[in-house]
Amino acid sequence: MAAPGYDGAPHSNPLIPMSTALLWYRRDFRVADNPALAAALAAHDTVIPVYVHAPDEEAPWQPGAASRWWQHHSLTALSASLAALGSPLVIRAGDSLAELQALVRESGAVAVYWNRLYEPAIIARDKRIKTVLRKAGLVAESYNSALLVEPWEVKTGGGEPYRVFTPFWRNAGARAARAALPAPEALKPPAKPLQSLAIDALKLLPSIRWDDAFYSHWTPGEAGAWAQAEAFCADGAARYHDQRDLPAKASTSSLSPHLHFGEIGPVQLVHRTQRLLAERHAPGLVGNVEHFVRELGWREFAHHLLFHYPTTPDTPLYPKFAAFPWLPKADYADSLRAWQRGRTGVPIVDAGMRQLWTTGWMHNRVRMIVASFLTKNLLIPWQEGAAWFWDTLVDASLAANTLGWQWSAGCGADAAPYFRIFNPVLQSAKFDGDGVYLRRWVPEIAKLPDASLHAPWEAKPAVWLAAKFSPGQDYPKPVVSLSESRDRALAAYGRIKGSGDGASEG
Repeated sequence: MAAPGYDGAPHSNPLIPMSTALLWYRRDFRVADNPALAAALAAHDTVIPVYVHAPDEEAPWQPGAASRWWQHHSLTALSASLAALGSPLVIRAGDSLAELQALVRESGAVAVYWNRLYEPAIIARDKRIKTVLRKAGLVAESYNSALLVEPWEVKTGGGEPYRVFTPFWRNAGARAARAALPAPEALKPPAKPLQSLAIDALKLLPSIRWDDAFYSHWTPGEAGAWAQAEAFCADGAARYHDQRDLPAKASTSSLSPHLHFGEIGPVQLVHRTQRLLAERHAPGLVGNVEHFVRELGWREFAHHLLFHYPTTPDTPLYPKFAAFPWLPKADYADSLRAWQRGRTGVPIVDAGMRQLWTTGWMHNRVRMIVASFLTKNLLIPWQEGAAWFWDTLVDASLAANTLGWQWSAGCGADAAPYFRIFNPVLQSAKFDGDGVYLRRWVPEIAKLPDASLHAPWEAKPAVWLAAKFSPGQDYPKPVVSLSESRDRALAAYGRIKGSGDGASEG
């Protein structure tokens, strides 16, 4: 089914013997299970892989600094893979349409193929490019490589987009995934070499080396994605349901950046986990795998929402929250800076923010805690948190970032109850009871006993003395009272609803 207002009528795609096509890479940096590549190879003799660097066309959501780091290394890996197959990646920079038109002229290509992206600015850009190319008599086709189900294929019984995850996934998850496509054995090189930029010329890497620790945590590229997937299947998958909320445990897949850059696809992961079930018969494995696939469903849900509600990266899904009484910027500048730097005085919040800065990633449970703290305890607009995550996460997906922050602020889909306020101390004690995660990322408090780690300011002076710990000197005191800020947040949410509801804490 073509996307209404997105894809237009499908163009005929007959086999054109001895013809050349361009494969326009964007954020689908793999050769296996690449529908656009497979379609191009089925219809044309020569397929030239190209990448056009045009971040301004994604404004105002151009890739952040951490994403650019990943992009550099992922492009490097993709370029090597394509060269090994026989057709090096051609890299250009500038206006996407102009560069594609130039490559068509230089190569004699009669077609351009690509895989779809779902951000609003990119949808508008791609529609315009497809129209222009087709009017020029070229074949211009796009395909789905990033999702299990296209956003327009799943609707409520009333024909509306879903706003609640469970019924959405009940519908979307019941659809069988297509077969995963194999990688080509070889690619025929173009008749003549085409001018190409070096990846370094794109200036994606930071000029100040804040990224040193990234290299020990990540291996961008298709091979790195599969190595991570196999490691997860070998170990974490069997413990996923029980341990995925424990930030000190390596029980999550850590595949989100690989998925975001298309180094591995959700179809491939569904098939790999099905194969895992066939290979192993460990107790509870079926439930753990189902839970993991359900988490892939949240990624689908995020794209579903972004497609149908394209203004949500900046504005709340539910309009009444536009009037929420956030603090004025002048009143929260210092608190925001403390949150960004991991200096709030609340250990679980600071641990997460330091993990983010050091590695470009944060455990999902901790993401919820730090987001609740920013929006509820500090009354700082969720857009500030979304912008910081956008710049510092290697897996910064506009769809997932928007869903996560609106959920945390209570103004988005499935945010029930919207006045939910996480107690960071209780969350820390529940999910990091022995303090392994806290001690790793907040070493200033490492000598405190487990019982005092989660709220050092509440420990007795004798505990501080025994640990040679001085609150306010060795580690900041909390920037806000958790109890008082909770009451303030409830009052603010009461103004939105018009009545005073209680809050759930966990």
